[in-house]
Amino acid sequence: MERLISPTASLKGTLRVPGDKSVTHRGLMLGALAQGESTLYYPLKAGDTLSTAQVMRQLGAEISEQGEHFRIKGVGLKLHEPADVLDCGNAGTLIRLVAGILSGQEIFTVLTGDASLRRRPMGRVTTPLRQMGARIEGREGGKLAPLAIRGGGLRGIHYELPVASAQVKSAVLLAGLFAEEDTEVVEPAPTRDHTERVFRHYGLPIELEGPLIRTRRAEPFAAKDLTVPGDFSSAAFFLVAALITPDSDLTLEGVGLNPTRTGLLTVLKEMGADLSWQVSEGQDGEPVGRIRARSSALKGVSVDPRLIPLMVDEVPILAAAAAWAEGETFIPNLEELRVKESDRVAAIAKNLQNLGVPVEVGHDWLKIRGGSVQSGGMVEPFHDHRIAMAFAVCGLPTGVVVKEAEWASISFPSFWEDLERLAGKV
Repeated sequence: MERLISPTASLKGTLRVPGDKSVTHRGLMLGALAQGESTLYYPLKAGDTLSTAQVMRQLGAEISEQGEHFRIKGVGLKLHEPADVLDCGNAGTLIRLVAGILSGQEIFTVLTGDASLRRRPMGRVTTPLRQMGARIEGREGGKLAPLAIRGGGLRGIHYELPVASAQVKSAVLLAGLFAEEDTEVVEPAPTRDHTERVFRHYGLPIELEGPLIRTRRAEPFAAKDLTVPGDFSSAAFFLVAALITPDSDLTLEGVGLNPTRTGLLTVLKEMGADLSWQVSEGQDGEPVGRIRARSSALKGVSVDPRLIPLMVDEVPILAAAAAWAEGETFIPNLEELRVKESDRVAAIAKNLQNLGVPVEVGHDWLKIRGGSVQSGGMVEPFHDHRIAMAFAVCGLPTGVVVKEAEWASISFPSFWEDLERLAGKV
């Protein structure tokens, strides 16, 4: 489905973005592992998280939709063996995290997904899970899905992550809930800490010692309600849209402001963005607040590579901001983006070129010279929701055509309608 976006004069108003995808995944999984019934309030109900709900149903949990919420009846720490293959769709978080859980279950399961997911690297999780004792087979020696897992009999390990990855960290910690002896993970750099926070929320064992995170075998735990904050990654599209569109003033309400997710705010402020934010409350371990963004004259910067793990999903929209900034923006440490839903480094470079923006690209870096976005360009999402939305935003002031616009529904089903409303087009 192609979507034509006419030139936008301004964006004004208030928006509450959908629930956080990362927290929704974890809430569904731990709600299924709990004993009793609970409500997951304000979750994201989109492609990836609906896949998680269905997978946990196949593993024995009862999950029903109640208005905006999910009602979950967990089966405890012992999941049921499914009668069929578990289809993870496009959800990388789902397949990697549930692989950790299933490694600790004395059942047989097979995990697969769509063509994009079957290309994404799984060796980074199957390697430590095999070290813990899980029996996992897959294509290319377990490096690619489908993955066949026969779990049980795990032992704790001390594992130093070769890459800064919240998904790998979380897979090992979840497996550690079923392992004999302690399981320790050491991060080379901080990554999003939603798993650690939901462990605390449910009373699961978790200890932090600098870069080392430790867990151990869990006892049965009671179900507990969980409120999902608004997704910062979704809010980021509208923040940048307001910054680059003249005469704009937007406020985003109820946004998760977990400091392991908000590296983009630091970079945008360095670029001269008129941004302000305030944490107003905490929801079940996650800080939540509002962000205000107004039209700004941005300037290019050299991004601190240490910030990339704190904004890994926001690099596409940062590139959109850089396209409008005066001067050159250098974004390093992007190797992880090569193995997302698309090769995001290549996808970013291609779409910048489509919009007339000079860009140089290396294996793990981008150099963008801003200030020359052309009207009427074509956005190619490459089957990637964040690329579709980021470059729709990039072309917003001049007008743009977005191919395969439906990919936005993976994480932000109301994106196009919200954009039109705030632009005064409906």
